[in-house]
Amino acid sequence: MTSKTIPVITIDGPSGAGKGTIAQNVATALSFHILDSGSLYRLTALASQDDEIDLSDESAIAELALNLPVEFIPTDTGLQILLRDEDVTEAIRKEEIGMRASKIAALPKVRKSLLERQRSFSEEPGLVADGRDMGTTVFSDAPVKIFMTASAEERAERRYKQLKEKGINANIAALVKDLKSRDEQDANRAVSPLKPAEDAILLDTTEMSIEEVTQKVLDLAKQRLA
Repeated sequence: MTSKTIPVITIDGPSGAGKGTIAQNVATALSFHILDSGSLYRLTALASQDDEIDLSDESAIAELALNLPVEFIPTDTGLQILLRDEDVTEAIRKEEIGMRASKIAALPKVRKSLLERQRSFSEEPGLVADGRDMGTTVFSDAPVKIFMTASAEERAERRYKQLKEKGINANIAALVKDLKSRDEQDANRAVSPLKPAEDAILLDTTEMSIEEVTQKVLDLAKQRLA
């Protein structure tokens, strides 16, 4: 089945826009499956490291990516990520995994495999997919496409609060600079640049609460999926 027969809601946008939180809330409210596409390269990096696959073996990594045994489970404290039935939510955030993921993301065969793997998440009763090219590339025929954004200052403020809650010191000015730099990099990359799909609904969440954004997306989904 494709996203034409299974309802798919895509939520794209820049880093810190709140895509993950909203995707989880919407998926829970609708009892849909959820896809955190941004974590798949890190999961591939971790799995290939565990299997001791050399980064030069592109075909082996691509095969691993195509059948990546991963599951995303919404919880009260955030999205739990399982790899081979093991909780790796924190493990994939390690710096060494991030660096390995960046190298893996440059491999064409792996990108092709992960595109297929992402599409395989489209199952009954429906899917909420969060990322940067869900509506433009992965699920281009999805009936509901949201492009969520917020000012760099607001996104930095949200990130600052998250880090403080974890006991991590941060500088808001540095966070703003980092987000703007990442926005520019994502928008100008050669493959699947960050941009709204032509039929996406633009949603600026700068002045909105999490509850307001969640309800807005649910209302839009209800209209489009009716």
